[in-house]
Amino acid sequence: MTTAAHSDHRPQPLWQPGADRIDRSRLTAFHAWAAERHGAPAPAKDDPAASYAALHRWSVEKLETFWQAVAEWFEVRFTTPYERVLADATMPGAHWFPGATLNYAEHALRAAEDPARAAEPALLHVDETTDPRPVTWAELRGQVGAVAAELRRLGVRPGDRVSGYVPNIPQATVALLATAAVGAVWTSCAPDFGARSVLDRFQQVEPVVLFTVDGYRYGGKTHDRTETVAELRAELPTLRAVVHIPLLGTPAPEGALRWDDIVREPAEPVFEPLPFDHPLWVLYSSGTTGLPKAIVQSQGGILLEHLKQLGLHCDLGPGDRFFWYTSTGWMMWNFLVSGLLVGATVVLYDGSPGHPDTAAQWRVAERTGTTLYGTSAAYVMACRKADVHPGRDFDLSRIKCVATTGSPLPPDGFRWIHDEVAEDMWIASVSGGTDVCSCFAGAVPTLPVYIGELQAPGLGTDLQAWDPQGEPVVDEVGELIVARPMPSMPVRFWNDPDGSRYRDSYFEMFPGAWRHGDWITLTSRGTVVIHGRSDSTLNRQGVRMGSADIYEAVERLPEIRESLVIGVEQPDGGYWMPLFVHLAPGATLDGELLSRIKTTIRTQLSPRHVPDEIIEVPGVPHTLTGKRIEVPVKRLLQGTSLEKAVNPGSVDDVELLRYYERLAEEKRGAAGA
Repeated sequence: MTTAAHSDHRPQPLWQPGADRIDRSRLTAFHAWAAERHGAPAPAKDDPAASYAALHRWSVEKLETFWQAVAEWFEVRFTTPYERVLADATMPGAHWFPGATLNYAEHALRAAEDPARAAEPALLHVDETTDPRPVTWAELRGQVGAVAAELRRLGVRPGDRVSGYVPNIPQATVALLATAAVGAVWTSCAPDFGARSVLDRFQQVEPVVLFTVDGYRYGGKTHDRTETVAELRAELPTLRAVVHIPLLGTPAPEGALRWDDIVREPAEPVFEPLPFDHPLWVLYSSGTTGLPKAIVQSQGGILLEHLKQLGLHCDLGPGDRFFWYTSTGWMMWNFLVSGLLVGATVVLYDGSPGHPDTAAQWRVAERTGTTLYGTSAAYVMACRKADVHPGRDFDLSRIKCVATTGSPLPPDGFRWIHDEVAEDMWIASVSGGTDVCSCFAGAVPTLPVYIGELQAPGLGTDLQAWDPQGEPVVDEVGELIVARPMPSMPVRFWNDPDGSRYRDSYFEMFPGAWRHGDWITLTSRGTVVIHGRSDSTLNRQGVRMGSADIYEAVERLPEIRESLVIGVEQPDGGYWMPLFVHLAPGATLDGELLSRIKTTIRTQLSPRHVPDEIIEVPGVPHTLTGKRIEVPVKRLLQGTSLEKAVNPGSVDDVELLRYYERLAEEKRGAAGA
């Protein structure tokens, strides 16, 4: 692992907030208030880094006091009061705010109660062809009330599951909030998921209502989904009702309810008071090696975690416009909708990230007056390769933060945003997971940004890097560990009655501590570096490496569109490390390019990182949410059959995986010849 950028010398920040920006941040106001009311250390005005470090240390050492302060600062409405903040701090099984009742949807719609804000946009909906269309706070509240009333009329009760096969459109947000209002449990998939992928998820939770579109538009094309919807209806026997959203204008199928009929008469929503740990929604793991894990998160846990993350770390509030490119099949959609909790206007973009050209997302940010724009690291690097110039070609003057997630943002991505978007731009590379629907580390509005590093661990998140013996390390690569509970950790997995699958997923290696499955470095300056997944770790001659380091170096080369590196332990004790490269149009994997790839890795990383073989491939496989698939490819290369190595419904191109399977067979055949 390269550590040159993280040695004792002090690197210069790429960006740092001015004194005025620090003073005006909600985090600074919270810190001063928590010091006065709850015994937090006093802010150090002349040293923002020391000030945040002290606040963070207090937030994990005084966990109960910190989360009580968050609840008070954001004026969380408890219908019945809590007995204490944390009754049991063990993991798994932490019991937050026992005795309390509340409702997530009530908090998401609070801005509509202010007459001065009722006519402001709560949502801005954009697609590939039309101008942004607002849904006001009053309209959103009235639609949520109408849909919640219809769910109750259909007999939906607290704990029932309601599912959505919907794109990122206002109706999806309304359906989620209406579900939460009645105390039912929301779960969704994007309509680009095929029937098998959807059923692998929805059949686990047995929904009683399905909200569905007739199709969607993407990349300038129309995609009909009527046959898929018919298959879902046939294979989900627990459904009592189907609600048809005519995105393509087709009539409702027989027996389905019409969305327009349900929302025709606005209604004042009725919010069910629910226990703090009552399920809010079910999210799903990628499911690359079996059925996706059905991850259950709580109304109260998500409410508090998202208030903290969005209101303090992202510095969002009334007047902000929050856009994150996402689909309803990714946790970032749930996180985006939670922008409503802090009174921000949420920008919903339903379309391709690269249509009509690679600059599409920047165009959406301009057209909607976005103030916080979130995207994937892969999109940033695609813009860099496509020679996009957002700062030159678009008016992005309202954006105060560009955030990225999905994979580590390479150093060149930081430089590109700084050079091509704006020099005075807060760049927030964040890292978390579907498992907590939040970030472990990332955005802090009062701290500088260093190239290739996340700003700091999040408040209330006891983030550590552990060596194999379970000892914390600093300035060294270790396992990403969360040593104390977070409110948004899953309350359970669905259909896991004894909790064994939950325990095995996070607590098997280090009982009592959450092991997430990422390699990280916590630096002595308080920043965080993400090196990739630890369950697909490369291990050459006892030296562990993260795949992200190799991708960052190799994909700087203009000839390389994308790459995939795998470390394969072999039966004879050997170790084979191939690098698969998907070339840019017109590029050729000749001797000169092979030499440049090896030289790049040798000089920028180390000789141990140089792959044993470099192989041109027609593409790199991804999960349905766009993450590179490493472990299943490793299993294919070790001789596991495709059916056992991967759940075909979880990948974007199963035929591409068949290519890797054939490649593995050829390699074994050649070795045996």
